[in-house]
Order: sequence, then structure tokens, then C-alpha cells
Amino acid sequence: MFVADAVIAILLAAALTASAYTKLTRNERLVKGFTERGVPLKMYPFLAACEIAGAAGLIIGLWYGPLGIAAAAGVVLYFVGAIITHLRKGDVKGAPTPLIVLIVAAVVLSLRAASL
Repeated sequence: MFVADAVIAILLAAALTASAYTKLTRNERLVKGFTERGVPLKMYPFLAACEIAGAAGLIIGLWYGPLGIAAAAGVVLYFVGAIITHLRKGDVKGAPTPLIVLIVAAVVLSLRAASL
């Protein structure tokens, strides 16, 4: 079970890091999409920091389980917020992407909790 947890956690951490990079570099497509959903530019560094912290916690959590559980829970909450943001703006078509990441984070959280 640890191997599955590690592989999924590493892939999720890579995705979170890539997402944080696009926020920090203010990718044009991302800025347009976030602006349409009412997310101000000043929030980008905070959102990127949350993703970087989640990614680091997932990786460090491979050696220290409680941190991995906390990081996975934080990522779950982050993407619950992302889905809520999409749905509040009536963007049902944009909700599946954060929903997929939410499911992956929930799997990591479940695997971490089961392995303690």
C-alpha cells in the first residue's frame, strides 16, 4: 500500500507544483479563467503558496506520516474551495478538473490514514 501511496502522492505533488508555477508566472490562460471566476490577481501568490506547501507536505509526509495526512487534508480542502468557486459562478464545465484533483487527494489521504 505504501508504494501506491508514494506514487500517487508524488504525482499529485508534481501537479500541485506545476499549478503553483502557472500562478506565480501569471499564465495568460489561467489569469483569464481566474478573473472570470472573480479571483483577484493579489490572491495568486497565496494560492501558489498553498499548493507548494501541500506538495512539500505530501513528499515529506512519505517519511513522517502525520505531516502527510495533514498535507493531504489541506489539499482536499483547497480543492473543495476551488469547486465551490466554480459552482458559485455557474461554471459547471470548469468543475471537473478540480474535482479530479480532489478525488486524487482524497485517495492519498485515505491511503495515508490507512498506513499509520
